[in-house]
Amino acid sequence: MPAIVVVGAQWGDEGKGKAADLLGGEMDYVVRYQGGNNAGHTVVTPDGEKFAIHLTPVGVLTPGCTPVIGNGVVVDPKFLISEIDGLAARGVDVSKLMVSADAHLVMPHHRALDRVVERYLGSSRIGTTGRGIGPAYGDKVGRTGIRLQDLLDPKILEKKLQLVLREKNQVLVKVYNRKAIDADAVVDEYLEYGRRLEPYIVDTCLELNNALNRGAKVLLEGAQATMLDVDHGTYPFVTSSNPTTGGACMGSGIAPTRIDSVIGIIKAYTTRVGSGPFPTELFDEYGEHLLKNGGEYGVTTGRQRRCGWFDAVIGRYSVRVNGITDLFLTKADVLSKLDRVPICVGYDIDGEPCDEMPMTQTGLHHAIPRYEYLDGWSQDISGCRTFDDLPKNARKYVERLEELCGAQVSVVGVGPGREQNIVRKELV
Repeated sequence: MPAIVVVGAQWGDEGKGKAADLLGGEMDYVVRYQGGNNAGHTVVTPDGEKFAIHLTPVGVLTPGCTPVIGNGVVVDPKFLISEIDGLAARGVDVSKLMVSADAHLVMPHHRALDRVVERYLGSSRIGTTGRGIGPAYGDKVGRTGIRLQDLLDPKILEKKLQLVLREKNQVLVKVYNRKAIDADAVVDEYLEYGRRLEPYIVDTCLELNNALNRGAKVLLEGAQATMLDVDHGTYPFVTSSNPTTGGACMGSGIAPTRIDSVIGIIKAYTTRVGSGPFPTELFDEYGEHLLKNGGEYGVTTGRQRRCGWFDAVIGRYSVRVNGITDLFLTKADVLSKLDRVPICVGYDIDGEPCDEMPMTQTGLHHAIPRYEYLDGWSQDISGCRTFDDLPKNARKYVERLEELCGAQVSVVGVGPGREQNIVRKELV
């Protein structure tokens, strides 16, 4: 049975959690393949309960589905235990959760360095959450990382931590004038986390491939999104991992030949959190409309999101980079009651037209959007359940996005609820 990838097609916060939750009912496994607790999904269940999930896959909310945290995720064990306990307290069965033994850990020195470095960058700061995700990935690539499996061997954990803190404490004390981290205290703390998490730690790569061989259905979900990919996003204002489709393979141990379809989640307008270029960003009453009607506040940080019109240049780029087969358009209802709805169809850069993603960082910073204007619709569309139920102008908007992005919009989200979707093509 092939695997399915769900990927964000903009700067994140597109509604991946809703899409993964919708599909999760058809899945045997839902796998988180990258990122850490610097991202979050909001899911509203049919009975109106709202869950904000940061590290566990949304499949944890689907009875019978096995949620998996893959090797590509960096795990803050204290946070994970808190999230497990919080879900269990609300009646969610977390007993089937699996966490990769190869997943790297977020350590105290990662959080300390993340916060202090970001502060020292001043106006050049990236806009991180300060949760240690970037430094954890840095140590992973630098081959000084500590993995979940190390929590099961006290001697290895102590040896690795003593080695890495030789350097990290020098940086904290001598460069940033901060306190050194006590290795023995951290070892004791993290061994206790290991005892709590041991029942969940498995060889997830083997488990997932065996599941596919048995004919199981596997959904791969990322955090963040395409434009925050460390290789393919708006570098350096990106995350420290690969949310794109290629990252799904690396972060789960599932080969690319086993992926059958890629579902790109794309919002009916554009938002981003943190610093970095944003060509269609709005600073007027329309931006306020999107912010307030869309509830655009970060799930993890509560930060107000920057809002702008739909950017088809980014849409085309995401379809190409990810190999997107289907688009899941979210929050179309937020655009209701606008007289007209602009779409960015291309850029002007230093007087020259540009219809694709600029090659350089400078080019994107200089990009001025070229807009096409479509007539808006006044009707509330939150109750629509078929494409024909939508007002004519709303249908035209969806169809124009398809043309500009180069992929079919198979699902249109018309509200936050699990059932508030128009399914034009079954995704499973």
